[in-house]
Amino acid sequence: MASAPFKLDDYKKRMDGALTSLQHEFSGLRTGRASTALLDPIMVEAYGASTPLNQVANVSVPEPRMIAVTVWDKSTVGAVDKAIRASNLGLNPIIDGQTLRIPIPPLTGERRAELAKVAGKYAETARIAVRNVRRDAMDHLKKAEKDGLISQDEQKRHGEEVQKATDDHIKKIDDSLKHKEDEITQV
Repeated sequence: MASAPFKLDDYKKRMDGALTSLQHEFSGLRTGRASTALLDPIMVEAYGASTPLNQVANVSVPEPRMIAVTVWDKSTVGAVDKAIRASNLGLNPIIDGQTLRIPIPPLTGERRAELAKVAGKYAETARIAVRNVRRDAMDHLKKAEKDGLISQDEQKRHGEEVQKATDDHIKKIDDSLKHKEDEITQV
């Protein structure tokens, strides 16, 4: 059985996926400014299931330091409040009927350092994902050469292309991390 032909673009797409995932993770990190993305990871226990917050409420940013969550069903207001408080984001909603007003407190130096560490962990996870894609691509190339589908020179050339793509993606991850750390540590 012959292995599938080598397509660098397939591996680049997987590396891009790691970068996209990192950007999504970063959007959920608090920077002292209100953002609807801050509440994206929150799951609410509603209707007997764990449901994403944006499926039980409308999230908006009426002011730079305030997030408003308008819950559609009055019976889930308590569950939404509980989920936000339990989210480990350090937020304390104020219930006003079916709307929860969430003031975004200014970040302390200690909290900024913690968030920068979390951002670093997210970036390292993305780097590992990119390296795993590189490993898969290299294994594919070695197998193709062993099976006689490509020459040793082709395997070496494709290997260099994979390494270049890996280096490019790692650099993008590092640049994103630097940008996010700057955003977090800005006073």
